[in-house]
Amino acid sequence: MTQPISTAPMDGSKVRVQWRDRDGVENTSIAQYRSSPDAAEAGWWTFIDSETQKRIQPHSWSPPGSEDEDE
Repeated sequence: MTQPISTAPMDGSKVRVQWRDRDGVENTSIAQYRSSPDAAEAGWWTFIDSETQKRIQPHSWSPPGSEDEDE
């Protein structure tokens, strides 16, 4: 079951997150929160391909092994 992103661990643990891209497409990714004194670096990050990371703004999360994506 997904939970609001405000309840996600922010300790660098990897979790499954749900987020919408700028085209409004819903995505599910494994991401982790990074804290940083630099506001541009702090936030949720995921790999969008094998080499490229992107900062995203997820709306919900679930543990990485969770099978229920939309419940």
